[in-house]
Amino acid sequence: MDGIVIVDKPQDWTSQDVTARLRRVFGTRRIGHGGTLDPMATGVLPVFVGRATRGVEFFEHAEKTYETVLRLGLTTDTEDITGTVLTEASVSVTDEQIAKVLDAFRGEIMQTPPMYSALKVNGQKLCDLARKGKTVERQPRPITIHELTLLERGESTLRLRVRCSKGTYVRTLCKDIGEALGCGGCMESLRRVQAGEYTISEAVPLQELLDTAEPERYLRGVDTIFRNYPVVTLTANQEKRCRNGNSFSVKLEEGTYRAYSQSGEFLMLAKVEDGVMVTVKSFFAV
Repeated sequence: MDGIVIVDKPQDWTSQDVTARLRRVFGTRRIGHGGTLDPMATGVLPVFVGRATRGVEFFEHAEKTYETVLRLGLTTDTEDITGTVLTEASVSVTDEQIAKVLDAFRGEIMQTPPMYSALKVNGQKLCDLARKGKTVERQPRPITIHELTLLERGESTLRLRVRCSKGTYVRTLCKDIGEALGCGGCMESLRRVQAGEYTISEAVPLQELLDTAEPERYLRGVDTIFRNYPVVTLTANQEKRCRNGNSFSVKLEEGTYRAYSQSGEFLMLAKVEDGVMVTVKSFFAV
């Protein structure tokens, strides 16, 4: 079986836990996922099965959208509600203060990765060092917050919608917003509602996948990753050249295309330059 299944990851499961179980469900070891979710997080986790794993590399830089709850007045060592409490403070901020601070976090900003993360420093994961009580210097990295919207305000919570670039730590964003508001903060909950082209409305609860006798019906084609690109159907001769890894002339505008055979098989992601189509990545069965 080949294809992509959009899983609604439950809380307390790691992304690796999900792929491990789905290897048994789909009967293959060729499985990968598109973007790690922390155990406490829920929501959209695209899982690539069989030959579709060739598409994982194109998903690494996909934008992600989250809904998160920021708990104000509380800071922890993990920057989320599961950690050891470091400080507690009263919360007294105005709507105007919140609006001003949120605006400062939109666009390209610098973010320092948290100690409780899988990033490696000198070959060691930061989270492993953190569990030993060690802290090491981390360099701030540029990230982009494309959208930061206040959905709801509670007595000491802010529910936010965040659309961001690869490499963004939402719990660090919550911590930094709380710090900027002067009361501190940490992430109380996190739900990924979109990853690349895939939305939460398309996601299948993990338990439903584990219980089904027909897991293949949940698989969608790997070409759905590229559904924003235009479609081109190749001639028989062009298809032959495609399968041999050769370029060929086309009368198309420059750009990236999804190329299909006459029978409708997705053959490749292709690029056209100066009237010549070349393979970016092939996906046909060998």
